[in-house]
Formats: sequence, C-alpha cells, structure tokens
Amino acid sequence: MTDSNSTARDYRETLFLPKTDFPMRAGLPKAEPKWLERWDKLDLYGKQRAAENAKGQWTLHDGPPYANGHIHMGTTLNKVHKDIINRSQQMAGHNANYVPGWDCHGLPIEWKVEEEFRAKGRSKDDVPASEFRARCREYAAHWVDIQKAEFKRLGVIGDWENPYLTMRPESEARICAELLKIARTGQLYRGSKPIMWSPVEQTALAEAEVEYADRRATAIYVKFPVRERRGRAVDANIIDKIVGNSESLDQDEQGYVDALKNFISSGQGQMETGGEFLQDAEFSIVIWTTTPWTIPANRAVSYSAKIKYGLYEVVEMEESEFEPWSKPGDKLMVADDLWTTVAKAGLIKSAKRLDDVNPEGLVLDHPLKNMTDSEGKYDFPVPLLEGSHVTADAGTGFVHTAPSHGEDDYIVWTSNQMKLEGLGIDPVVPMTLDDKGCYTDIMPTRFQGLDVIRTSGKKRGQDGKANGEVLKALVECGNLLARGVLTLRDAHSWRSKAPVIRRATPQWFISMSKAGLRDKAMAAIEETQFWPPRAKNRLSTMVADRPDWLISRQRAWGVPITLMVHKDGALHTERADADAIDARILAAVEKDGVDGWFDTDASVFLGEDASDWEKVTDILDVWFDSGCTHAFCLKERDDLPDRADLYLEGSDQHRGWFQSSLLESCAVYGEAPYKGVMTDGFVVDKNGMKMGKSLGNAVSPEDINKQYGAEILRLWVASSDTTNDLKIGDEIIKTNVDAYRKLRNTLRYMIGALDGYSDADAVSYDDMPALEKWVLHRLSDLTEQHKGWVADHDHKRIFSTLFNFCTTDLSSFYFDIRKDALYCDPLDSTRRRACRTVMNEIFLRLTTWLAPIMCFTMEEVWQARFPSEDGSVHLEVFRDAPAAWQNQAIAEAMTGIQTFRDQAFDSIETLRREGVIKSSLEASIRASKSCLSDEMAALGLTDATDYTDPANPSDVLADYLIVSKCQLSVDSDDMLVTDLKAAKGWTKCDRSWKYFQGEGDITPRDAAAVAAFDG
Repeated sequence: MTDSNSTARDYRETLFLPKTDFPMRAGLPKAEPKWLERWDKLDLYGKQRAAENAKGQWTLHDGPPYANGHIHMGTTLNKVHKDIINRSQQMAGHNANYVPGWDCHGLPIEWKVEEEFRAKGRSKDDVPASEFRARCREYAAHWVDIQKAEFKRLGVIGDWENPYLTMRPESEARICAELLKIARTGQLYRGSKPIMWSPVEQTALAEAEVEYADRRATAIYVKFPVRERRGRAVDANIIDKIVGNSESLDQDEQGYVDALKNFISSGQGQMETGGEFLQDAEFSIVIWTTTPWTIPANRAVSYSAKIKYGLYEVVEMEESEFEPWSKPGDKLMVADDLWTTVAKAGLIKSAKRLDDVNPEGLVLDHPLKNMTDSEGKYDFPVPLLEGSHVTADAGTGFVHTAPSHGEDDYIVWTSNQMKLEGLGIDPVVPMTLDDKGCYTDIMPTRFQGLDVIRTSGKKRGQDGKANGEVLKALVECGNLLARGVLTLRDAHSWRSKAPVIRRATPQWFISMSKAGLRDKAMAAIEETQFWPPRAKNRLSTMVADRPDWLISRQRAWGVPITLMVHKDGALHTERADADAIDARILAAVEKDGVDGWFDTDASVFLGEDASDWEKVTDILDVWFDSGCTHAFCLKERDDLPDRADLYLEGSDQHRGWFQSSLLESCAVYGEAPYKGVMTDGFVVDKNGMKMGKSLGNAVSPEDINKQYGAEILRLWVASSDTTNDLKIGDEIIKTNVDAYRKLRNTLRYMIGALDGYSDADAVSYDDMPALEKWVLHRLSDLTEQHKGWVADHDHKRIFSTLFNFCTTDLSSFYFDIRKDALYCDPLDSTRRRACRTVMNEIFLRLTTWLAPIMCFTMEEVWQARFPSEDGSVHLEVFRDAPAAWQNQAIAEAMTGIQTFRDQAFDSIETLRREGVIKSSLEASIRASKSCLSDEMAALGLTDATDYTDPANPSDVLADYLIVSKCQLSVDSDDMLVTDLKAAKGWTKCDRSWKYFQGEGDITPRDAAAVAAFDG
C-alpha cells in the first residue's frame, strides 16, 4: 500500500496488515510426526470416544489388510480414504469408532516361513507342525507392528492399541464357532468336484486367490470313434402314463413303448441319420481342447440339441511337409457352422457332406483305447451327453468332458447319473491327479507320475511331461486330427504366478441352495446401499452365478475345520451331545489357538473312544476367516454395533471380502453384516498401467512421506475419483503440492487478518455490508452441500468445491476486494469489523471441513489461532449455518457484479499489457448507467468516488472493481477505461495508493484512519 519512495510521512506503521507467525513453508515431513506425538499424548482417540456424539454410533468396519510386507499405494489409498470418511462422520456428530484389523493366516505367510526353514536346511516336513505355526504367528505379528506404524504415519486415527487380528486365539475360536453354526444347520457338506488347484502350492484356491494372465497353450483336435448308438431317451410324460395307466397310450406312444422294451432287452438300437440307417458306418466325432493332458481323464463328450451337426467325408488333403493325420475317406462329425475351421486346421482341402446327424444316443470309444500299454483302462464306453454349456462359437460343437477337471463337465456328468448307470458306466468321478498335479494309478502305468505343470526349477509353471506323452499316444492311436499353439488368458495363482488347474478332490463346501443361502444373500444385496451404484450389479451377478463356497484348504497355517467325521459319513454336529463337544473344541482353541485343535486327540473332544471318528485336518479358506470379522469384532465389542454402516475396499473385493462377509453373515444370521458398501479403484501409474516393482513404475508412500509429507497423499486421495482407477506419478503429486500451497496460503492469510479478533469485535448480520452477506450466503450453500456430500462419502466433491471456493470466491474475489478495507479502513469501521466477523466464520468452517482431509495442517492452523494443550480441531464438529444467511437476492445481484467486474478486468489488462498503467488503481472506468442499476440497488452500492463518511466507509462500486474511479453514465454505451495518472487534479494516496481529488497526500478515508491510529 504505502509507497516507500514517498518523501512525505511513511504511513506503513499505520496500516493494519495481517500479522502471524504461521510459516509459509509447511515442512510437512518433519512437522507431521510431531503432530502424531501430540495426538498420542492428548489421547485424541479416547477424547473422541468420550465426546458427546449427539448422532450416536457410526461404524466403518475395517477390511483386514494382509500382514505381509510394507504397505503400498493401494493400501495407502484404502486406509487414507477410510480415515477421511471416519473423521468426517466424527465431526458430523457421530461416534465414528474405527477398529483396524489384520488378516494373519494363509499361504503367503506360510510360503515365507517355508523359505526361512529351507534356508536353514530344514524342509517343511522336517519341522513339527506346532513349531511351524508358531513361526507363522511370529512372522505375522512382526508385519502387523510394521504396518501399524506405517498406517499411523499417514495420520490414520483408530484403536491401534486394540486392533482385531484373525490369529488371536479368541478370534480363531469365534471363527470355529461360526463354522460349527453353519454345520449344525446342514449347509456344510463334503463333496468331490473340480476346484481350482495350484500344483505349485499344493492347495485348493478360491476365485479371489487367482489372477488371469496369458499363457501359451497347445490346442488339439481329437477324433472319438463312434462305438454304437443307443436308443432315444425315455420321454418323462410317457413314463408317467406307463406308471399310471398303460391303456391311456395312443398308437404312436404304444409304438414308442415297444421300441423302448426292445432297446432295454437288446441293450442297443439303430443309428438314424437324416432318414438313412448307418449302423455299420465308421466315423468319428471331433472335439477341440487347449488342455491335452485332460484327455486321459475324458469320460464323455457333450453336445447341444440346438446345434446342427453334419457328417463329412474327407475327399482331398492339402499338400504338406509332413503326412497329415487324416486321409481321404475319413468320416467326421462336426457342427456345420464350424466345419470350415476344423477342415483348415486338419489340412483337409475338400470334403463332401453326407447327411445330417443327430448325436443323441451315440456312444464312443475313448481316443486312447488302442494305445500301447493301455492296460485295458480305456475300454469303457464314452457317452454323448447333452450340455447347456455347449455352443458353436468355437471348437467343433462338441466338448470333451473330463468330470474331474471342469465345472461344466462335472455338472453334465453328475446330472446324468441314471443314464450312465443304464449304460453300465461307473458314475464316480475319478481322481486322476494327485496334489502335485501328477497322474495317479487310475491311469495306465505309462502315464502314472507324469506332471501336467512343472512345479519347481527355472521352468516352473510351464507344461509338464503329460502333454507330450498324451499327444504321442493320440498319434499312435490315429486319433489326433490337428494341433497348434495359441495364447489364451487363464487362471494363475496370484502368489506363485503359475497356472492353476481344475482338479476334483474331496473338499468342504457351504451350499448356496440348502437353507436358501443364495436367496438370503440376494435379498441382503437389495437392502444395501452401494457406492458407486453400479457395484450392486457386480456383486449381485457374482452371487447369483457362483457355485457352492469351497472353504477347505490343504495347508498348515490357518483356522482348522473343527469337525469330526464318523466312518459312516456323519458329522459330530449331528450327535445329540454336539453342544458339549463344540464347547470343548472352542475352549481348546480359545486357550491354545489353532494348536488346541491340531494337538488334541479326538477322544478328548468326543468324551469317548474315537476310533470310528476321523478328525478333519484341513484348514479354512482365509476368506472365511475375514468373512467372520464382523462376528469377532463388531458383535464382540461393546463399543461397536452388531452391523457396520459401511464396508470400504477395492473393487476386487466384490469377489473377496464383500462377498465372503455377506455369505458368512447370511448363512448364520440371515442378513448382511453391512448397510453400505463402497469400492475404490486400483492405483495405476501416470500412464494408467498397473504398478509393480518388477515394472519399475511403483510409487512408494514412504518416499512421498519423506519428500513431501503424508498430507500430500491425503490430498491425492481426496481430490481423486476413487470409484475409478487412480493415477499417480510425479506430475500428479506436484499438482497436489501446488494445491496444498494455495490452500495453506489462504488459511495463513486469514490467520494474519484475524490477529487479535474476538467476539466483541463481531458485527451483527443486519449491520453487515452486502459483500459480507454474500459470503455468508455462500457459506450457507456450502454448509448444506457439505452435509449431503459427507453423508454420501463424496470427498472429491468436498475437496474440489472447497478448493474452488478458496481460490475463486475468496482469494480472487472477496479477499481481493476487502484487502483495502482490512489494511486501510479505520480500525473500528463497521466494514472492517464485518469483514473480520465473516472471515472468522469462514475460518471456523473451512478448517473443520478440511480437517478430515488435511488432518495435520488443519491442526496446525487451528492451534495457530486457538492454542491449547488439550484442544484439537479434530474435537470440533461441523457448524450449521443460520437460516438468515440465505439471501438469494444478493446472490443474484452479485452474479451481475462479477460479470461486470470480469469485463472491467479484461479492459484494464489490455492497458496494462500496453504499458499505459501498472496497477488497476490507476484506472478510471466509465460505463452505461443501465447495465448495473438493479444489481447496485440490491447491493446498496453507488458510483460515488468519495465515501459519505470517511471514518466509517460504505462500499462503492469502485471498491468492487479495485479502481480509483468508476462512473456510470446515461450517455455511455461501451465500457471505457482511462489512465488517472494523466488526469488533471488526481493524486495518488501515499497510504492506500488510490487516486483521489483533494488536498493532502492521502485520501479522507486514510486520513481518518491515521487520525484514529495517532489518537
């Protein structure tokens, strides 16, 4: 303001400039740990719990991160987002108690511990199970402590001294109790069906434990020679008539029954194709597969009644460097829509279509029946079974069916049990592979022990020896039509990165249909609120289509399936004394953890001789563990409700924790454990690519903390659309650093401008100028918007709106206009006091609104104004806005003024660029009187150059435009901006730099302020 080159009095001492010790530079990496220490000393968490919390409990239940390794950007996003929401709900008046937790069991920890023992020369089999589990527990505890410190460093507040851990004995006991409840209701069963199996890890895997990646696969076309044709399937309605009254059959139906009797007595019938009888014709159906190693496990071929099949005779073969595996005269049955593809793969140059063929009733020979050393193990018939999964989109229209290696294969096989038995086929699903993915003794000796996937060495995860030997055998038998190599996406273990196989093994399942679990879960989803809304369809689809829940694993580190099975298949939970048995089991686990089950003889639990009982040694899927967290955290703690208001995790948890928690809770309690579900996207690099250390594009939260501070990470989360993937990189971080600096400077300015302010300085709303009423109107609007966004957890809207409010409404408009009044008005002028009154209201709201996001800085800002040993901004609540602040008339009028101001600034900037003026205070504006008449009337403005009362100034239009003169004229149409320096009789004020007409070196307003200052 005061020009230091003036030869008159130096008026700088008379200005009321902002005064503050609040530093411009934050120094966050060093400052943040000090605030964390202060909060610990203050017991901020405890004080929040003891606060009034007028709106009652609100709980975000923590999804447990895995206790293995340092946190990364994904876990950083998750924990910071939760903390922002929890702090917001706390300041909205709730008791938002946050109890963090950890998932402590499972294969990744087991693997790491195995590596430790191997490094010491001990294999897992050499280590006593109890010692191995103890080391797993120590390993998990080590990483829990490390991750806890890393999460706290991000500013996350919660009950860190009493988190929940799935490996605590009391937690393990409650998990076992939940399982036993499910078993008691008959929803649990042991079955044998194909599940995803990792030969490398030698355990079953859930869908949530796999990832999909490309692999090179051998694709083959295989011929299945037709053995015979059996009679048509019996029509159910006719059977009913036979059972009920055979005399009711009409002539056609009676003929059908006669044919059926003939079929039953002879064991076979005729083959009919398009009206011709080809009983003696030799031909083969063709299948296509990308897993040659499953051919030895083939037991059937599936077809579709909706597909049109044709019988083709090979006429001519393509010329080739090697002898094709087909030859002229071969007859092949294929879907018509796929014949061209099959012929091209088989190097068939030309062929003729003989006839339509109905696959119903066909019985085939196994393609390996005549291989060398088959030992007669492939002499069994291979039936054609109709399957709804068969299409003509690819392949041949027929699907090779190995019930021990495919879900659809298994369903088709087991649903045709009566038909199979009628054909003399054993319907039992064969166990063709062992735990290591090697052929068992069900196979011919030639195949036994061959691996389908290499489980060790440099080629781990690649095809084993099985594929090559199967292809060799198919060639020997003359049943390989074609082979090739392609790339396809298939399931891989997320831990070993090796392909997984589908393998039928005895496992424990929770039924989705018994007791209506699927229906309960679907109904619970309908009652749940989702953010974003599209997530509801994602979870619904997964639950609607999912198979029974596979819950068993064949590993060591986990919660045991605490069941005993009688030799007749009955479970101990079916006994009359099941309650007493369960009580002894749970007491043992609660006392000694999982060792209480594994190290205790079954007779102790049964209270009798246990020779006829088998104690299950499988452990539970870790998703069952985490699915029970609501039971041993929410339902067990008195300071938490039984159901959470919100679950928040990454979008992959629709398949994982969201779903396992839903199913477990519905199975036991008939309802979801949550009222709302929110999902975050994944963190990707600046180019949208997946991050990883091996890719060299990973961003470390620790590095950002050290260089910029955790506050920048919190800003990154709050300013991002978390419902989609979040990008992060150097430029994105720098953008958030720049946003942080602008917000910090805005708050620093307010602290300085409010120096010495007290409630005694406040001006009532009715006495305020229109500009202050407009700001309060904006605060009123923001208050209502903020309430809605907090309830909707929309912190991107909160941050972007508050940032724009600070930079546009405040810094670029309100503060820009009012700095003259703040610095130069008489100290006790109404306008200056009103400005500080409003700035105080802005400060109180802005600091609390931003506190959940910028938790460190807002504490620093709050303490700068309200220093206190036991106070904190995080003990404040969001303030309401008085109804009187709503003033739509002033808001509309101010919009017109802002438009006019922007136009004036454009004209002033033109003169500035041309070098005519340097400051807007050198400008004089002339414009049409009609352009702002309504707005000025609404705001109480005039176009006067001088204040009516210099000692207590009222706004004039020139103040809003930050010029020294603004004249509205009836004879002016266009805006005209001129230079006051060149105007006769105008003087620059040595105090405020405004140009004025009159005597002396400062304006009358400045003179009044100086007189008050001197007085």
